[in-house]
Amino acid sequence: MFIKQVVIEGFKSYREQIATEDFSPKVNCVVGANGSGKTNFFHAIRFVLSDLFQNLRNEDRHALLHEGAGHPVLSAFVEIVFDNSDNRIPVDKEEVHLRRTIGLKKDEYFLDGKHITKTEVMNLLESAGFSRSNPYYVVQQGKIASLTLMKDSERLDLLKEIGGTRVYEERRRESLKIMQDTGNKRKQIIQVVQYLDERLKELDEEKEELRQYQHLDKERKSLEYAIFNKEVQDARQKLAEIEEARTKVSEISAKKYNEVLDAHEKSKDLESNLKDITKELQSFIKEKEVIEKQRTKAIKKHTELELDAKDLREKISGNIRAKADAAKQLKILENKIQGSMDELDKISPSYDDLVQKEKDITKRIMEREKKLSILYQKQGRATQFSSKAARDKWLQREIKDLERVLSSNTTQEKKLMEEIERLKDEIHGCDENVQNRRSNITSMESQIAQSREGFNIYKEKRDRLHDKRKSLWNQENGLTAEIDKLRAEVEKAEKSLDNAIPGVSSPS
Repeated sequence: MFIKQVVIEGFKSYREQIATEDFSPKVNCVVGANGSGKTNFFHAIRFVLSDLFQNLRNEDRHALLHEGAGHPVLSAFVEIVFDNSDNRIPVDKEEVHLRRTIGLKKDEYFLDGKHITKTEVMNLLESAGFSRSNPYYVVQQGKIASLTLMKDSERLDLLKEIGGTRVYEERRRESLKIMQDTGNKRKQIIQVVQYLDERLKELDEEKEELRQYQHLDKERKSLEYAIFNKEVQDARQKLAEIEEARTKVSEISAKKYNEVLDAHEKSKDLESNLKDITKELQSFIKEKEVIEKQRTKAIKKHTELELDAKDLREKISGNIRAKADAAKQLKILENKIQGSMDELDKISPSYDDLVQKEKDITKRIMEREKKLSILYQKQGRATQFSSKAARDKWLQREIKDLERVLSSNTTQEKKLMEEIERLKDEIHGCDENVQNRRSNITSMESQIAQSREGFNIYKEKRDRLHDKRKSLWNQENGLTAEIDKLRAEVEKAEKSLDNAIPGVSSPS
């Protein structure tokens, strides 16, 4: 088996699809200038066959895609064509096409155009000799130089790794570990077997105890059966004795039954008497109901009269309070009138004095004027005044003085007259108030007299109704006494009936 052809598209520096010519089954040499893609070519082969490019992240996938001018590459694939003429790959074909396609979000394998999983690819390559534990089927650049410079021990390890001895040792260690685990499990199984043997011995002992228990249980059951049989025989004997006693009791009960029939006949007679008594009792109850209705009506009327009397009492008390208030106001007005009269009595002497003073002043003025005129007559005009203007001036001054005195007297007189008029008006108003109060008092006294007459009338009615209620109460007490007496007689009759019929409960 060998690689026959490699097809690359979009992988690293290979934008367009490139397919190599068929390789030789012996030695092939790849030649090219620097940067022509030799290393990327070998990376493409390892991309499909080795685990160098496993578990790629998004950044790693993006780095494997071609980056250059033009449209970005979204996916790439590498396809290797194997010559499988020796059937090294377990596929019934001479050529096997293995392709790996990668994108930003995908990483898929295809075998001859069919999608397969990554695990299936690894198993297929393992079966063809591409082992993960021996990755030296691809010798990388610089490995040969490092081999020449290795120490002997390192070179020995490398030869062991290439020869597969390291894999053997690893598997040997795994086998030893498995054997150790198996030994531990074997010890545990031995312990479990020992425990089961001990448990079986205990079960054998318990089995023997069970046999003894079953034997004793059979004996117990036989004894219980014998005891039960004896008890059944005794019970049958007692049952026969009870049967004989029952026949005797039935004969006695027949006699008693005849006596009960006679008692029933007597009870029927008593029931007829009881019915008559109950009828009379019902008639009494009806009469009582009628009396109760009359009593309730009387009580209702009595309460109405009491309410009316209460209203009248409230009206009378209101009238009395109004009378008292009117009397108080009358007293207050009389006090005011008395005060006004006292004040008038006080003012009238001063007024009389002022009037008298005014008269005296006017009299003195007149006397002085007379004296002055007499003096003027005695004295010549020429001697009194030097000129007519002086005389006129003096006369005007005298007139002004007299006018001023006269005006002051007139204003004083006006004030006194106004005060007198005001006092007269107040006295007149007080007289009118007194008159109104007196008329109100007379009207209230007449209302009080009428209320007293009505109160006396209602009081007489109340007394009559009270007497009537007492008589009704006496009648009610008499009827209740008769009803109690009848009930006592009925109870006595029921008791006598119960005594006459023993064993029969009286109807409740």
